[in-house]
Amino acid sequence: MNNPTSTVSADPIPNVLAERYASPAMREIWSAHGRILLERDFWIAVMKAQRDLGVAIPAEAIKDYERVRDDVSLDRIKERERVTLHDVKARLEEFSDLAQRQFIHLGLTSRDLTENVEQLQVARALKLVNFKAVAALNLLARRAAEFRDVMITGRTHNVPAQPTTLGKRLAMFGQEMLLAQARLEDLIARYPVRGLKGAVGTQLDQLTLLGGDTDKVDQLESRIIKHLGFKAKFNAVGQVYPRSLDFDTVSALHQVGAAAASCATTLRLMAGAGLLTEGFQQGQVGSSAMPHKVNARNCERVCGFSTILSGYVTMTANLAGHQWNEGDVSCSVVRRVALADACFAIDGLFETFLTVLRQMEAFPAAIAAENERNLPFLATTTILMEAVKNGAGRETAHEAIKEHALAAAKALRTGGDADLLARLAGDKRVGLGKKKLTEILRENERFVGAAPHQVDAFVATVEPLVKKHKGAADYQPGKLL
Repeated sequence: MNNPTSTVSADPIPNVLAERYASPAMREIWSAHGRILLERDFWIAVMKAQRDLGVAIPAEAIKDYERVRDDVSLDRIKERERVTLHDVKARLEEFSDLAQRQFIHLGLTSRDLTENVEQLQVARALKLVNFKAVAALNLLARRAAEFRDVMITGRTHNVPAQPTTLGKRLAMFGQEMLLAQARLEDLIARYPVRGLKGAVGTQLDQLTLLGGDTDKVDQLESRIIKHLGFKAKFNAVGQVYPRSLDFDTVSALHQVGAAAASCATTLRLMAGAGLLTEGFQQGQVGSSAMPHKVNARNCERVCGFSTILSGYVTMTANLAGHQWNEGDVSCSVVRRVALADACFAIDGLFETFLTVLRQMEAFPAAIAAENERNLPFLATTTILMEAVKNGAGRETAHEAIKEHALAAAKALRTGGDADLLARLAGDKRVGLGKKKLTEILRENERFVGAAPHQVDAFVATVEPLVKKHKGAADYQPGKLL
């Protein structure tokens, strides 16, 4: 745990912008002050358990440590670390000198302290992210239900393809988030803590301290794991827990953020086409040079945070599979950056995304105008199926519709005859007259297929999840800068 600089290792090294947009709750989880309080609680819990198991620790000594628990000076600890060049020793000495006692850290190595406390921070952060993912799913479901039947031009390769509904489009991204949120919840349930394992993982020093009684060693560890709030633990580890777990954590955060980023990307495209706005506050300025601009800045921020997370996935992936024997500290500087800031980034992402979902406004007239312009082309697959039902050969009709659709699309762009229906009606290969083709286009509801039904299914899936997580339905994101 030696550090090449005087920076206290309790301090994460955050991305300034990511921390800026994170909520106070997430910042508190990763604050240097909060981290030290967690460490002191850990030391006190170990002392109490050791005393109960027969270690000669006076009750008054424990009270002395508890009395000074909240006396935290980061400056004093940094001064100590400049001398010791060891972060844990600096914090240990500070706490013991405040209490005027020397009973903490008995039988422990630095990693017994830092690994468990870091994992506690990770576990709390995961729970907060999971809560906000459910809050986002709730809003996605509500907005999807609101726009359940609003037909829009569906696009593949960003080219008009078939009609869908705005509600279905939102449900589509919600479905992706449901998958990611399930993974996140599973990770929380199975997340294992390192426990008290000692210098190389053999628990030698605790075994010595407790008179060689393995049952007492197990009891001590169980009490500490209960104190930390974990249900799962590693049984056989070295000085450090496997860094592949950090990769599992950060990649899970990236996956749940990816769903929001995909949605935000599409909303950016729709905003650029004038079909909706992510919201524009009174007094907001879109551009310093172009007064008319209403930029999708929040959606852009969501996508940016997703990119930050992908970087941390790469960083933690490079730690997985590189453990030396029972452990080393080459991972330390990477983890101090990646774990805290990945949590800041995903929290800022959700705070922003929730704001977008609340303030987003669709423009039905603009959506309808786009539909009207594209509908004859969007209906070509339906026309193809109707032609086949009327006796046309599938490939023959497909070729005819393709020829006329491409010609009409070119004419639409160059000012020629863009009447696709007239072109199709005059082609015997299609076998459908103008009257029948016009009737087909009037049946708008059929073009969206099962989109409304799929929205209903998505909403029905989200509802029990939201009920399970109390407060998620009413969560209000903090005010963004």
